Amino acid sequence: MAISGCSADNAPSAAPAAAAPSAAQASAETARLRAALLPVPKGMHVAYGPELGAFGSLKSTQQGLAAVRAAKLQRPECAGAAQLDADQPDVAQAPAAVIAFAADRGSITQAVVSLPKKAFPAPLPKECNSYTADVSGTQVTYKTRMLAMPAKGDESRAYLTTAAGDQKNAQIGSVMIRRGTLIMSMLVVGQRVKPQGLYELARLADQNLAQITH
Repeated sequence: MAISGCSADNAPSAAPAAAAPSAAQASAETARLRAALLPVPKGMHVAYGPELGAFGSLKSTQQGLAAVRAAKLQRPECAGAAQLDADQPDVAQAPAAVIAFAADRGSITQAVVSLPKKAFPAPLPKECNSYTADVSGTQVTYKTRMLAMPAKGDESRAYLTTAAGDQKNAQIGSVMIRRGTLIMSMLVVGQRVKPQGLYELARLADQNLAQITH
C-alpha cells in the first residue's frame, strides 16, 4: 500500500462531476455524500475541499495516483492494495466527496464514495506487509499491520503503516468502512498515529454513514 497524502496547495473547493447521462442524479448523490464527511476535528483546519464529483476526476484522487506511479515499488502489486481502485471505470465514475484536515501534528484525508454495487477492497496481501520503494530518490520502507478495530458498518478494516526513510519516520492509519454501496476511506498521517484515536474517527465516520443510508 503506497500511501500518498493529497496536497492542499491551490486545491479547488469543488470539482465538476464527469459529464454523464445521469449528471443530475450524480450531483444529488454527491451532495448527500458531502453530509457524510467529518466535521473539522478539534485543533485542525480544513486543508482541502470538500471536493465533490466523480471519484476518478477528483484532484485528490489524481494526485494520489500520480504519487503512486512516480514511486518505484519493490512490489508494484502493493501500490493500491486494500484501497479503492480508481483505475476501474465503475469506481472512477462513482459519485464521491473528499475532504482533508491538517495540523502541525499531521493530517486526515477522508473520502466517501457511492459505488454502483456492493464492493469492498480485498485485505492487504501478506507480501505487502513489508516492502521498499524509491520515492523521489529516497529509499522508504513500508511496514503494515492490520488493526483489531471494532467492527463498523457492514464491513470494515483498519491498518497501521510505518514509513521509514532518510532519517524520517511517519505513520499512516487507514480505515475502510462499507455500508450498503457506500464506501468510506480515511487516511490519518502523522509522526505517531494512535490506534484508539483512529478508532474514534472511524466511529464518528460510521455514524455519519449510518445517517445518510437510512
